[in-house]
Amino acid sequence: MKKVFSLLSVAAVLFVFTFYIDGEIGVILAAFILFSAAISVLFAFFGRKRITVSFDCDGYVKKGAPLTVNVTVEKQGGFPLGIVSIKTASDAVFGGSEKTFRLSLAGKNQKKFSYTVDALTGGNGEISVVSVHSSGFMGFVGFRITEKLPKPKSVGVIPEIPKIRSSSMLFRDIADSVITSDDESSADSAMLYSANTAPGYDHREYVQGDPLKRVNWKLSVKKDKLMVRLDEASASVQPVVMLDLYRDKNADPNQAIVAEERLICAVFGLITLLIEQGVASTFVYYGAGGELTAESVESPDHPSQLLLKVLAEKVVPERRIKLHSVSACACLIASTDISGEIAEMVSQLEDKDSALILGVSADSRNDSGLPMWYLDDDNNFRV
Repeated sequence: MKKVFSLLSVAAVLFVFTFYIDGEIGVILAAFILFSAAISVLFAFFGRKRITVSFDCDGYVKKGAPLTVNVTVEKQGGFPLGIVSIKTASDAVFGGSEKTFRLSLAGKNQKKFSYTVDALTGGNGEISVVSVHSSGFMGFVGFRITEKLPKPKSVGVIPEIPKIRSSSMLFRDIADSVITSDDESSADSAMLYSANTAPGYDHREYVQGDPLKRVNWKLSVKKDKLMVRLDEASASVQPVVMLDLYRDKNADPNQAIVAEERLICAVFGLITLLIEQGVASTFVYYGAGGELTAESVESPDHPSQLLLKVLAEKVVPERRIKLHSVSACACLIASTDISGEIAEMVSQLEDKDSALILGVSADSRNDSGLPMWYLDDDNNFRV
């Protein structure tokens, strides 16, 4: 629309000048403008094959901080180019903004510029170049460049993980399940010991080379030194936390990312509290390449590492976490959508009494048949 208005303005000025001021000079001006426009179109047309654009930015940024995007524009050959028009975009995590930049490559073969976008919501965001046009030096006509546009960049926006108090009822429920299962495993091992005169569930001090998955963190905290189990009984004692970032394909992106951020904050606040209190857990999520991944959270630095892995992956619409046969003292299913299929997911658990449901808010629809927990604005888990 702006280009049409500009052309009409130039035509109006030429008309007035030619017919009401000086006809001869007006004709010369009209010829000059038409000649310049033709040359500008030629510059734009032939320049479309000689322009390449690339950009780069950090892979992670904290929520509330600006992300700097560095763009490089290059031309091939010495033939001058007119105006290059570059349109960039960011998704809902960065506010869904679009920006247009125009620059000239008349005297240089390469130019660089930077711009910033604000990280507004925690989650996985995307920065992209959506179009590049060669517009000639008058800028009236633009031709899309023939080179492929750079691939979008995935950016993880790191939210502030809330500090959950150990008095939280959800934590206490999970911890009680762990203690009960631990006591049962110890009792079973004692029977094995008396029957087979060989230790079935014992500990020794950690030595270099022992797998970390066999460290008993609760006992290690009590004894102030790392203790490892001598068998594999610890697996069933660990609670399982499953992160289900389900997004409906028709959902409003702005509402979806807010719900996903709230759930991520609640889940990582919980597993951070668990490990701080000496309770190791198994975290199930969609990791690199969209693979369903289960990792043991066994040390204080594991939650932050896992958070970066979760934020590195884009949420795929209509994708649910997949449950098969899960055997654990407690299984927490944290989902942005606890409706419909969630009841079927719960039915696949070996022990439904061990299942816990974590939703986004008190208003979340719950079809699981189980009480639903959520994290309130005061960072307290409520049911």
